[in-house]
Amino acid sequence: MRESPRLRRLRTDLKGMEALREESSIIDFEVPGPLHGGPPENYLVRFLGKGVWRDENSEQIHVRELHEVNIQLGASYPRMMPELQWKSPIFHPNISASGIVCLGGYGKHWVPSLNLDELCVMLWDMIRYQNYDIESPYNRDAAFWAKSHAGFTLPLDVRPLRDKVAGKAPSKTEPPITAKPVELAPAEVVFLESANGDIANGDIVDAEIIEPEDPDILFID
Repeated sequence: MRESPRLRRLRTDLKGMEALREESSIIDFEVPGPLHGGPPENYLVRFLGKGVWRDENSEQIHVRELHEVNIQLGASYPRMMPELQWKSPIFHPNISASGIVCLGGYGKHWVPSLNLDELCVMLWDMIRYQNYDIESPYNRDAAFWAKSHAGFTLPLDVRPLRDKVAGKAPSKTEPPITAKPVELAPAEVVFLESANGDIANGDIVDAEIIEPEDPDILFID
């Protein structure tokens, strides 16, 4: 029996997440709940890196280096976007105090081809303030802070999510790039008409070569 497109996509996402975990020192995940014999539909994703949260009692901004997001791949996924719930404290213009995540244009016009590992790259960029929108925020206080980010340099963490493979030198076994010789097309001879409109019939004439501005054209006078 052939698998449904949704089931094939869930398997693809699992492979992508496992590969991402191998390529990153930042991300890890677990699969809570029963699997029912198939690929997971729910992920608890953890990011280890610099983000910020605000102490509501003192309103001070603090660095936090452990972030948790629950990602639920509902019955309509991948046609519809996953359900995202931020579980750890965070101070970000596009994440509400209750943990609702705004993905900007993706929230209104979800792209089914966006794989789960690519979504995690977007979430990490939100955590480190590489990706944020202050024009239509969920958290206006965080948007106001992001304009000045006093005492902080953005992005908070310079590492890309696939930090283990970022900037790796190409393999020494790869063949060197060599220039290929350029084959020139044969020169084209254009016969010019005489003053009376006739082509010279084998007459021998005096000729003078004129150096043109365009090196691809040769004039004979």
